[in-house]
Amino acid sequence: MYAIIETGGKQYKVEAGDVLYIEKLDVEADAEITFDKVIAVGADDGIKVGAPYVDGATVTAKAIKNGKAKKITVFTYKPKKNAKRKMGHRQPYTKVEISAINA
Repeated sequence: MYAIIETGGKQYKVEAGDVLYIEKLDVEADAEITFDKVIAVGADDGIKVGAPYVDGATVTAKAIKNGKAKKITVFTYKPKKNAKRKMGHRQPYTKVEISAINA
């Protein structure tokens, strides 16, 4: 069984036991999370699609840790104007493990 959930402005296809890096959530490590924005649930007998979300469907997960991704360098410039800017960015994330899909 799989589900398509929405969190952090993105959509993820998840199954039980999957480990995901999602946009940072305001939870502590080892906390239970419930995603109620389930767009679709698929099983052996077919798929159930919501409009926009499936009624009564939830996905439970466990937060493993919060952290920051590797640093990326952002460099912008305007040619022939001697204008340039260099910045770094580290995107915060939450690592979660999907426990169960409740359809």
